[in-house]
Amino acid sequence: MKTFKLGAFFLILLVFLITHCLEAEAQVCKPSGNIKGRKSLGQCAMENDSNCCIDGKFYPIYRCSPTVSNQTKAVLTLNPFQGDVDGDGLCECDNEYHSGDTPIVALSTGWYNGGRRCLNYITINANGRSVKATVVDECNSSMGCDADHDYEPPCANNGVSASKAVWKALGVSHDNWDKLNITWSDA
Repeated sequence: MKTFKLGAFFLILLVFLITHCLEAEAQVCKPSGNIKGRKSLGQCAMENDSNCCIDGKFYPIYRCSPTVSNQTKAVLTLNPFQGDVDGDGLCECDNEYHSGDTPIVALSTGWYNGGRRCLNYITINANGRSVKATVVDECNSSMGCDADHDYEPPCANNGVSASKAVWKALGVSHDNWDKLNITWSDA
């Protein structure tokens, strides 16, 4: 009788732990706070069509991103990775600048995962095509509206910022290189 009760107890405990883990994984990523925009005194690179912070406006910050799956939904944006525009600094993963002719990406803070995806490949799907790209940087969704981020708002928590090579591989015409709904997965 004791063996049966002990076995039932462990079975219930196992079911509880599995349920709790699945529930935690399915939770939605919520904002971690806000950053208040402040005057940049003309330092935001408006000539590059930058999305500059507005003085007094609050921007949500995220330390998390949606759960990664084999079809993770995201928004693709353009990133030059060359250090010559928008305060684009050296890439976090290798401390280098990169050519836009190489398929590379920066992932939002949660997906970047403290650099754990550095120099790994992801597969991006959109427009009936797919492309494999290397993760070289973080698109910071937990900071922004300061000199280090060219007085631009924090990145979205579901952002994949890609080189022009990625946009070309997906068959997107140059006139539409702005934002594109995509899916991605670890390659």
